[in-house]
Amino acid sequence: MADGMRPTPDHLEQWISEGQRLRSQGYRGRFAPTPSGPLHRGNLATALLSWLAARHENGTWLLRFDDLDTPRLRTGAIDSACADLHWLGLHWDGPPILQSQRRGLYNSVLSHWRRSGDLYPCRCSRRQLAAQPLYPGTCRNRRLDWGWQQARLPAWRLRVPEPFSERCGDLVLRRADGFIAYHLATAVDELALGISEVVRGADLAAVREAQEAVIAALTPLEPPRYRHGPLLCDASGAKLSKRDGSEGLTPLKAHSIQPDQVIGLLAADLGLIAPGSALSAKELLQDVNHDPTKLKARLSTNSSQRLRDHGGGISPH
Repeated sequence: MADGMRPTPDHLEQWISEGQRLRSQGYRGRFAPTPSGPLHRGNLATALLSWLAARHENGTWLLRFDDLDTPRLRTGAIDSACADLHWLGLHWDGPPILQSQRRGLYNSVLSHWRRSGDLYPCRCSRRQLAAQPLYPGTCRNRRLDWGWQQARLPAWRLRVPEPFSERCGDLVLRRADGFIAYHLATAVDELALGISEVVRGADLAAVREAQEAVIAALTPLEPPRYRHGPLLCDASGAKLSKRDGSEGLTPLKAHSIQPDQVIGLLAADLGLIAPGSALSAKELLQDVNHDPTKLKARLSTNSSQRLRDHGGGISPH
């Protein structure tokens, strides 16, 4: 652990140092969707906020796909997302990054922690833990076997450092089905890619503590700054999801609706401009550069902002 950990292997120290070198060069942000379907309106609003935050700081904006949970993935979703972002003028720096191509890095971290004793096998089921707000440490000191038992492998949990034990509890970093857990891959990538600020939806504010705990277990370096854009909600107040816009931008493109109209709609959704405006991403950035308070007001360190989408602005019909 960071406050008494065993020495980190040289190859892990190297990628942590490289991440710090990148971060020292200036602002580095990222947009990291899961390719489980087309980007819906809420995804695109988050992408726009993240892109604006990076470009306002003359920084780097990376595109990363969180594609480790293969049962959730949809064929063609990565190409579709790239095409939609390009069409909107939200251009990223460097090639798209696929977490599925970075499993070696995540497994190296797991191997280090398993050797150091910072991981332990956990055989608790979701049903057993359903009523627990935090993991109660049931398997922490049981010295369970790492192998198969009753046709099941254990999950691998991290003994999180203080003060996170009372904030998020010990975390699953490798699921019982063998998949790398979201918290591990995300936290490792923020470090390795030198991310200085994470801009994402307010629905992800609750996972901040867990990801900071993973970072603290690896290094005493500061985690990135986390800011959260408002959730886009439907008329009933429910969060928009892929189910609400499963076709993404396809129906809009099919009816010759232009990118500046969509950027105008998204910016109005976010309260950056008045409804009914049409402008390019570059023009919106110029507006934000002229009055940065607009963007700052839309980004929060908590999860309290919710904006209602009444379905107006653009219709493909």
